Amino acid sequence: MTTTLIILIITVVFIGALMRATFGFGEAIVSMPLLTLLPVDLHTSISLIGLAGLTVACLSVAAGWRHIDRSSLVLLATSTFLGIPVGLILVSFAPAVIITVSLGIFLIVYGVYSLVKAKLVNQARKTVLQRSVWALPFGFASGVLGSAYNFNGVPVVVYGTMKGWQRDQFQATLQAHFLISGVLVVFGQAIGGLWTKDLFFLFMPSLPIIVIATLLGTFLHRRIPPHKFERYVFTLIVLLGILLLIKS
Repeated sequence: MTTTLIILIITVVFIGALMRATFGFGEAIVSMPLLTLLPVDLHTSISLIGLAGLTVACLSVAAGWRHIDRSSLVLLATSTFLGIPVGLILVSFAPAVIITVSLGIFLIVYGVYSLVKAKLVNQARKTVLQRSVWALPFGFASGVLGSAYNFNGVPVVVYGTMKGWQRDQFQATLQAHFLISGVLVVFGQAIGGLWTKDLFFLFMPSLPIIVIATLLGTFLHRRIPPHKFERYVFTLIVLLGILLLIKS
């Protein structure tokens, strides 16, 4: 790898870690599409973002553990474990073009949903997700998407908004789930053969950058109005999804 390519990869990791630390989620949604635009092996990209996400979760979870929704977290973690093998099978046998197209479609759907989520969440709270047992299907989807694409956070984000978690509870439970599912996903990626010789060559120089991004993201989280920044982020997600479909 050239020095320029390594710098670009580390920059992408920084952007993703900053996103996670600022809003509690979103690093893979931003990082994976950007990495697919670089000449990096898909398995290396998946495992690198998996390790980066786990590192951010380790740095973030301690501060908010008192606000964790423990009953939901247990169900989310259990069903996530069951979904991981399905995701590993998907990413190991599906052609790269299918993965890229699926990723693009998913980004567009998720970005559009997030832009109009206020209306959707208000409707959903009246009818569903009043009981913690609804965490099971969302956790399973988290395991599948996490081991395949590192999108383990997206189903839990949707679950949390529909469950009606308050801001502190949302942030704390999300990070706790990322820590648990991150360990499971990274372990699954390792035994599933997704770790490559380039992984740690890229992860080690990224580690101090991840720490800096986490500290900066925590600073921004306390000072930037989240609703304004989120609109820009989710619009970018939709654009990246469209770009991936065009690239495919």
